[in-house]
Amino acid sequence: MTPFTLHDLQCFDAVVNAGGFQAAADALHRSHPAVYAAVAKLERQLGLALLDRTGYRVRPTPAGQAFQRRAQRLLRELQALRHYADQLSMGEESELRVVVGDLCPRPATLALLGRFFSDAPVTRLDLLYEAVSGPAERLHDGDADLILHRVDKSDPRLEWIDLCKVPFVPVAAPDFLPVPPGSDLSPERLRELTQCVIRDTARHSPAADYFIIDGAHQCTVPDQNMKKEIILQGMAWGHLPKFLIDRELARSQLLALTNRHLPGRTEDLVAARRRDRAHGPVANRLWEYLRKQAAAFRTAVRPAGPARAACKR
Repeated sequence: MTPFTLHDLQCFDAVVNAGGFQAAADALHRSHPAVYAAVAKLERQLGLALLDRTGYRVRPTPAGQAFQRRAQRLLRELQALRHYADQLSMGEESELRVVVGDLCPRPATLALLGRFFSDAPVTRLDLLYEAVSGPAERLHDGDADLILHRVDKSDPRLEWIDLCKVPFVPVAAPDFLPVPPGSDLSPERLRELTQCVIRDTARHSPAADYFIIDGAHQCTVPDQNMKKEIILQGMAWGHLPKFLIDRELARSQLLALTNRHLPGRTEDLVAARRRDRAHGPVANRLWEYLRKQAAAFRTAVRPAGPARAACKR
């Protein structure tokens, strides 16, 4: 049997993903006949019918599905190897793309990054802010080298470093509530009130809803600081990270609405990157720096006084 080539595998994978030869040819910047010939040659070499061409869209046969799963492993390795070769050819990276998510305590996070990049003058920090599902989408789309946010820790494509735990507390200004502060507010009562939520910056990921009360009027804002100000002004209620409102809670400028209906939630703030992609020397130094600084970061964001226990890991 004549050995098949990586080009043959790339064409087959593109046809399955695109659902047709012309769409695959467009994606690969090749001609329709070239892609068709590569897949036909692959089928002859393997002695397998990889594609079902009888329908409107080309679909993989059961054998084709199984073969594509194995082929994709090799193609991912090829992509990672090419990326690694690019990093080697460039030496130290000229730029690193870091996404800061809405969970981050900004002063401590920016100080952490600032200390590292002050010692890496050759590498420019391209810093982005994203909210809700935006950071993870940027990472998976290849638009970020590293994110500081929550992630799905069960995703085998990712590796992460735990930075700290971020408790979220439902709060409102004292005069905003229609009932006494000690009342057991239910979702039905809260549905009558305006809820302030963060705008999801993801472009194509499924919408993620955190703490949303169905049917409630919503006020949408771009970040946690704007959300805090809206709530302080008595214009809405909502969940805020505890590190942002410790002072206001202590001064009774905000009231915690935590009860059996609104238990709040604690999120893991992590540094995360793709484990299935090669990383350059500066990216790897940043990773080790974050690992070593994680304990100090937890201390930096831990509130002073009686509230301290809430931020302990």
